[in-house]
Amino acid sequence: MAALITGIHHITALASDPQKNIDFYTGVLGLRLVKKTINFDAPDVYHFYFGDEVGSPGTILTFFPFKGARRGQKGVGETTFTAFSVPEGSLDFWKKRINSFGFPVSDIQERFGESFIRFEDHDGTGLELVASIGDERTGWNQGELDGDRAIKGFHSATLNLRAKDLTEELLLEQMDYQLIGEENGRYRYGTAGKAGDLLDIVLRQPDNRSMQSAGTVHHIAFRTADEQRQLEARQKLQEAGQMVTEVKDRNYFKSIYFREPGGVLFEVATDEPGFAIDETVEELGTTLRLPEWAEPNRVEIEKKLPSVSLNSQTP
Repeated sequence: MAALITGIHHITALASDPQKNIDFYTGVLGLRLVKKTINFDAPDVYHFYFGDEVGSPGTILTFFPFKGARRGQKGVGETTFTAFSVPEGSLDFWKKRINSFGFPVSDIQERFGESFIRFEDHDGTGLELVASIGDERTGWNQGELDGDRAIKGFHSATLNLRAKDLTEELLLEQMDYQLIGEENGRYRYGTAGKAGDLLDIVLRQPDNRSMQSAGTVHHIAFRTADEQRQLEARQKLQEAGQMVTEVKDRNYFKSIYFREPGGVLFEVATDEPGFAIDETVEELGTTLRLPEWAEPNRVEIEKKLPSVSLNSQTP
């Protein structure tokens, strides 16, 4: 039977200043702003999607930037670090680049046979770049961030939990994941065991309670091919006792949500239809796109949203 869930679809975090958010992820990390829209549940807040050229599932880091939000706190019950895959041999370049913009970055470290660096953005969002072995994705190539350096997409995400057994059972029994291995108290799971589908669990690192605000992850979304497979996944989760929401239309994908046993908000999102349904590939991210139900209120919505630009490349 084909897997219903095939890896990470997107990860959504909270931010403070919208312009600084755009500047960091496009200007420093070289991701493409593939969609500028609104938080469907809070229309006076932007929703930014950053990814590869077309916003392929498995590349998309998204943000709700709440202007003036205080900094949150990493802790138990949270996705604490989002790792991107970069080409082998590019970490020295990335370490120098990130430092040049004034952001401290760790020394090159090793984990599960791959090298990585760790750093934070201006809000404290936990990020890693992993020199991933055998990742053939091309990413968003532009300027000096060419194919030898450009971020390819997600590598993995780290869940910081108080205990792992119930979450592990969920991953293995209902979400098509397999245990890949354990190293220094870090447990790794994957659907196919390659960059973009990996999920790590660490226990109480850090041990304090998480506080969700700017710089913390709101939820992690997992991929499913289409609406039919999503409904099958929903039924499978419900039969296992998960409290799963109804299907929600997010324009660019359909979503269902539930909290895993450790408290992290999980989503299952469809690969279809993607981000080119209301803009051409060339135009992606250049204008504010609104869902059909919000269009009658466009003037009022635009007045409430702060002005942002793609041309301000200084974090």
